[in-house]
Amino acid sequence: MRRALLAIVSGLMFTGLVFSFKIILQKSDSHNSEIEYETTTEKSENQKVISLPMPSFLTFANEEVPLKYFDVRERLERELAVNVFWHSNTIISLKRANRYFPQISKILDDSGLPEDLKYIPLIESGLANAVSPAKATGFWQFLEGTAKEYGLEINNEVDERFHWRKSTEAACRYFKWLFEKYNSWTLSAAAYNCGRNVLNRQIELQKHENYYSLLLPEETERYVFRILAFKLILADPQRYGYFIDYEDMYPYIGTDQVIVTETISNLAQWAQDRGLTYRELKYFNPWLRTNSLTIKGNKKYSIELPNVNYRHNYTHLLY
Repeated sequence: MRRALLAIVSGLMFTGLVFSFKIILQKSDSHNSEIEYETTTEKSENQKVISLPMPSFLTFANEEVPLKYFDVRERLERELAVNVFWHSNTIISLKRANRYFPQISKILDDSGLPEDLKYIPLIESGLANAVSPAKATGFWQFLEGTAKEYGLEINNEVDERFHWRKSTEAACRYFKWLFEKYNSWTLSAAAYNCGRNVLNRQIELQKHENYYSLLLPEETERYVFRILAFKLILADPQRYGYFIDYEDMYPYIGTDQVIVTETISNLAQWAQDRGLTYRELKYFNPWLRTNSLTIKGNKKYSIELPNVNYRHNYTHLLY
């Protein structure tokens, strides 16, 4: 009798515990469900993604892009999506463009070349002195042989591919030569990417001389469309979701030219004597590749030093 009573009491206690546990679980599940629901809703609002606005008419260097063809439109949309949603890269590109594009545009204009060519160093290097695995170097990603052919000096102490002004002037000479060969800025841009030999072989094989109709290596197929994507984004950043205050843009830093006609054996000391650090000297003159600059014969170099407004306005850029 006693054992039966204990069994009944134990059963009732277990049932009560299970019931209580179910209530706790229900409350817990309800609480978690509410949090999950709110979090999901919040994510949905924050991650709203819509189709990007596409132009109805577009040109590259005054040459019309045939957007009426579905594959042309889709190739453009791909590059636009890649770069619009690659936020870190595109924000930095917008900021650097503010610093360099006015200067590059002037050099292109002085050379009689279309302004749209300014987007090439942006997609080649991000307007930075990059070095590719193939040793293409500088804003315009010149290989050593091509750089020397178009007037840039390269030796143990100097590499003018890192000189953005001189390399831009060399690129102008190169593009003039390419345009003479193709009579098309679009094909000239393609040749700049893959080389004339590759492009010429494909033109001969496919019996077409229109970039948009040619089957080319993937990088070259995407090349002009990457240019066009940045042209659209930079023309109207806010349309593509980029809101950058003017004061957050990278400003152009004016420089003064110092003509050097005698060998400098210690550039770090030379910079210090002029109130600059070695790092600052190399920032404004990345074409100087060592700690010395040898002058032979009547050779002379122009070294850029930041002008008098630099210390007051832009010191924070380097420190």
